Amino acid sequence: MPIYIIGHKSPDLDSVAAAISYANLKNKLAKKNVYEPAIAGKINGETVFALKKFGFKTPKLLSNAKGKEIILVDHNEASQTVEGASEAKINEVIDHHKVDFSYSEPIALNIVPWGSSCSIIAEEYWKNKIKIEKKLASLMLSAVLIDTVITKSPTCTEKDKEIIKKLSKASGIKDWKKFGLELFKIRANVKKLSAREIIKSDFKDFNLKSGKFGIGQVETVDLKEFEDKEEKILSELKTLKESENYHTTILFITDIMNEGSKFLLSSSEPEKISQAFNAKFQNGEAYIKNILSRKKQVVPMLMKIFDK
Repeated sequence: MPIYIIGHKSPDLDSVAAAISYANLKNKLAKKNVYEPAIAGKINGETVFALKKFGFKTPKLLSNAKGKEIILVDHNEASQTVEGASEAKINEVIDHHKVDFSYSEPIALNIVPWGSSCSIIAEEYWKNKIKIEKKLASLMLSAVLIDTVITKSPTCTEKDKEIIKKLSKASGIKDWKKFGLELFKIRANVKKLSAREIIKSDFKDFNLKSGKFGIGQVETVDLKEFEDKEEKILSELKTLKESENYHTTILFITDIMNEGSKFLLSSSEPEKISQAFNAKFQNGEAYIKNILSRKKQVVPMLMKIFDK
């Protein structure tokens, strides 16, 4: 039976590319075990594009991990983990998010405060003196560019910038900034997507003391792309909140060109949300300058008010 390497629910490009690239590395280093990448849900548009462009099959959908051996990538929080993970054998965790993880036995944790899980995995290739092949370097570069918002995100470190240059060279993608913008244009192509599909394209759960928060993010080069869908998104956020017992559901749409985000939300305590973000919301909407990162900005702001 293979050991599955799997990212979080509502898988994004970094989650999927991390599973593929780490499975490839582990198989090159393995003496007896076989490693297989897997996904915990439907993949989003830019992930479909990148897999097809660089010649990768969509990993196996693992709907329940009960009784299986797994390695977690790009997450460590139980609320984001594949169903059945509590009854699986977890061998390792590779992640770049805050630590909210417990397990009954010692395991390998590789959690580094960089901008992307693929940055961590790329470094593991080079440490082990294993070449990253051109098409895999292209996929990993795509993931790092998305997660660091083409180096504009506050999560992006100098190490990420160094890794982007090395992956750019290995992939043959010389103008990585131009390529990054192409990825974000695909990411923001929402014309054919329903409101729920937009919300769920990169959506994560966070269990705070005040309740469960669901936070989605999409990035765009033009906020006008979303104007016609905002009313439906707000309605769907309310439906999602009520049907799945969330304290708050949020979608923030990040304008990578102007470096700010449009927030849409449904909350049990909207006044406290305004306090958390130091912003005035009107009918569940607000534009906030200089907010680009869920991990480093949005979640910590909410935690100060709702996780006391």
